[in-house]
This record gives sequence, structure tokens and C-alpha cells, in this order.
Amino acid sequence: MKKLVALLAITSIMTFGLSNVAYAQDETETTTETTQAADSVDEAEATPAAAVEEEEEVVVEKSFNQVLKDKFIEGGAGWMTPILLILILGLALVIERIIYLNLSTVNTKKLLLNIEDALKKGDIEAAKEICRNTRGPVASVFYQGLDRYDEGMEEMEKAVISYGGVQTARLESNMSWIGFCIAVAPSLGFLGTVVGMVQAFDDIEKAGDISPTIVAGGMKVALITTVTGLIVAIILQLFYSYLVSKIDSLTNTMEDATISYMDIVVKYKK
Repeated sequence: MKKLVALLAITSIMTFGLSNVAYAQDETETTTETTQAADSVDEAEATPAAAVEEEEEVVVEKSFNQVLKDKFIEGGAGWMTPILLILILGLALVIERIIYLNLSTVNTKKLLLNIEDALKKGDIEAAKEICRNTRGPVASVFYQGLDRYDEGMEEMEKAVISYGGVQTARLESNMSWIGFCIAVAPSLGFLGTVVGMVQAFDDIEKAGDISPTIVAGGMKVALITTVTGLIVAIILQLFYSYLVSKIDSLTNTMEDATISYMDIVVKYKK
């Protein structure tokens, strides 16, 4: 009987203990599953936030070309296209002038020494050949003077002065068109702004309410054309100032060289 009671007691204890262990394991598993579920929910919630951050980074990391395209579209192709064409035309004229003026720059001291050596020998044709083989307005002016070498000093001086004016005008060629582009670009921008403001007021009238969104959006689009026009004008103005300084330098060099040239001619003319 005692053995039976002992067996029953042991069985009861073991049963109760196993049930406690199983209950503890179930609680642990439940807690683990709850934690995992919470983690997965957090991950799911974090994923859209991460995606939003990535999208924001993508927006921030727009290329410069894409920004220009967006602004071009916002400003309106009808107004931005003429301003862009003015920029292209102005830069084409600037490049042409830069190339021409750089090709017109020569070593006048070396040219004068070569001409002086030829005149010292009395070889006018050699001096003319030197001028023909030298590029630039200075050599062209010298050639016109040598071409009238036998007609006297007065005719030579007239030819040099007249052709010097012609060469100066050639140096300044297309400069007026660059100035025209500088003036027209901001004018087109202002005109686009005025038209954009009129359209913005039309939108306000149609909406029947002065909404900040409507006003700000209309003004932003309208002012893009003005900003673009001013940028184009500033770029062209910088090049224009450089070209003017280059022309002044070439003109001064040509005048100084012409004075030295006439002194050489007077010195060796028979």
C-alpha cells in the first residue's frame, strides 16, 4: 500500500513538473514568436521609411542636366527656347571673334625687323612678300603702304591710315551683334515674366480666391525666364568685355607698329 501511495505521489510530482516545464516552454515559444512578429512589424514599418529616405536621396542627387531640363520645362518652352537660341547665337559669335582675334595677334617687333632688313637691302618685293606671308591686320596695313612705295611718302601715309581704319573695323566686326544678344536675352526674360504674372492673375481670378499656392507657383514659373535671361546676359557680357579689351590691345599695337614702320620707311627710302 505504501509503495502504491509512493508511486502515485511520484507520478503526480512528475506529471506536475512536466506540465510546468511544458507550460514554461510554451510561454517561451509564445514570447519568441511575439518578439519575432514585433520585429517583423518593425522591419515592415522601417522599410517604407527607408524607401522614403532612399527616394529623398534620389531626389537630392539629381544631375545638373536634369535640373536644367526641369527648369526649362517649368519656365515654358515658348519663352525659354528663344533665350536658349540667343545664348547659342551669342556664344557662336564670341567663339568666332576669339579665333579671329587670336589669329590677328603677331610678333610686330619681329615683323618690323624683317621689313627693315629687306628695305635696308632695297628689296621692296621681299618686304611685300614678308607682309603677304604674315597673318594679321598689322602685316596687311604694312603691305598697303609698301604697295605705294614708289608714289611718295604722302600716298603711303594715306594708304596706311585708311587701311588701318578698315582693319580696325574688321576687328570690331560682329561685336554689335554680341551686344544685341546681351540686350535681348534679359528683355525676353522680363517679357516672359510679365506674361507669366498675367497668367497667374488669371488663375487667381478663375479660382475666386487668392491662394498662396496659386500665387507662389505662378510667380516661380514667371521669374524663371527672368533669371535665365539675366544669366545668359551675364555670360555674354563677360566674353564681350574680354573681346573689347583684346581689340583695344590689338589696335594700340597696330598704331605703335605703324609709327615704327613709317620711321623705317623714311629712314631707308631713296
